[in-house]
Amino acid sequence: MSWTRGFLAALAVCVLLLAGPAGCGTGDAHEQQQGASPSPVGKLLDHTDEAGRRYREVDGEDAPAVRVEVQPAPAGAWDVRLTLRHFRFSPPGAKAEAVAGRGTARLFVDGRPVAELRTPSHRLTADRLPHGTHQVTVRLYADDDTVWAVHGDPVESTAAITASGAEADPGVSLRGAAVPGAGAGPDAAVSARGALVRTEGRGSPDPGGEAS
Repeated sequence: MSWTRGFLAALAVCVLLLAGPAGCGTGDAHEQQQGASPSPVGKLLDHTDEAGRRYREVDGEDAPAVRVEVQPAPAGAWDVRLTLRHFRFSPPGAKAEAVAGRGTARLFVDGRPVAELRTPSHRLTADRLPHGTHQVTVRLYADDDTVWAVHGDPVESTAAITASGAEADPGVSLRGAAVPGAGAGPDAAVSARGALVRTEGRGSPDPGGEAS
């Protein structure tokens, strides 16, 4: 009887020793799976914008693209509208991490930031664009404040606007660099009563897939 009890006790110890490592291994694998970090998006470059935010290089085929359109508005104001491709705006409070094709846009006038955009439209008041020539630029950013980039250039679109004292015709649209398949191309010049715009694109892919 004592021999039988001793044999059973030894057998139980062996079962625990065999099952223990297997159970621990399964738990560790589960924890590693749960805590796994998402794959990084693109490649961080050494290039930075004016505020020191690093560029995040992504493949040109599926990269975000933007075209800016500036339209005269009443009282000397200007309406800025964006056409976007492979990009959607993140809601306020989004997690500060880079997610493919998502983020915010920043609006610059003569190189100075004037607004962060989470919608495709914004109105610039007359005091933002007084008499003279001005560069209106829209650039796309990831939620971690890195700059979306293609072929080393930021994904952005710029319109050079010369505003005169006369009120511009509100029916004339002044466009920036083209988004692939969207129609208007870069280097266009459109004149309106009291306004002249010349456009250029930087970083947004052209219909051939190359950065402009």
